[in-house]
Amino acid sequence: MLPRDELLQKAQNREAAAQLIDAAERAIKTWEVVLTDFLSPPEMADAQQMFGRLTEVQLMGWGGYPQAERQRLAIARPEIPLEASQVEVAVLEIAGNFLFDPATHRDFLGAVLGTGIVRDKVGDIVVLGDRGAQALVVPEMVDFLAMSLTQVRSVPVKTQPIDLAELKVREPKKKEMTTVEASMRLDAIASAGFGMSRSKMADLITGGDVRVNWRDVTQASYQVKAGDLVAVRGKGRLEIGEVAVTKKDRYRIQLTRLM
Repeated sequence: MLPRDELLQKAQNREAAAQLIDAAERAIKTWEVVLTDFLSPPEMADAQQMFGRLTEVQLMGWGGYPQAERQRLAIARPEIPLEASQVEVAVLEIAGNFLFDPATHRDFLGAVLGTGIVRDKVGDIVVLGDRGAQALVVPEMVDFLAMSLTQVRSVPVKTQPIDLAELKVREPKKKEMTTVEASMRLDAIASAGFGMSRSKMADLITGGDVRVNWRDVTQASYQVKAGDLVAVRGKGRLEIGEVAVTKKDRYRIQLTRLM
């Protein structure tokens, strides 16, 4: 048995984390690959934090494409090989003419959930402008949604499965940069990476608009480190790369902004 109480101590969502522990124990006991439904980024962070140092299990996350935010998690004993192809993900095309009634991500998600399925069965949704959207879902929901999802906002839609290779995902634009800072404070590094004043970034942080490794951070003085991922609502993401100390005891930090 896994040390449940110890693993749950730092979990953001204890109920979801407990279900992950149940899945891991099932994988250990049965010697099978156990698949979760789609996890949110904070739930994935909990999984990695809980299981990262355990030798009893290994993890593989996959959401249909490399940059997917919501991912299914495959959990298995370390002796069992894991590949992305084992993490089953299906794609639905939601096609309609949205030229005169544009729909947002929230509209498409609301329409999908309005059919009665739960959020965990749905991964990322890729909005295609006035042509509709593509939704990643668990395979067992494909037939139901193809029959039940017939309208988004005022627009009639045709919902049908398509091949994963037809997924239309835009590669994120990357901007590499280097900054030299007196400390590893979140407000200092994020303001440099996103090209805004430190006071403005501090306001975004205290206002709850900033996450580090998908966890909400509201302290501008929070210390980041190499490997961290900073996300600012509406601005994109910032990867903290290599950190070196200069002769003047300042920090030279490699940054990659994803837009």
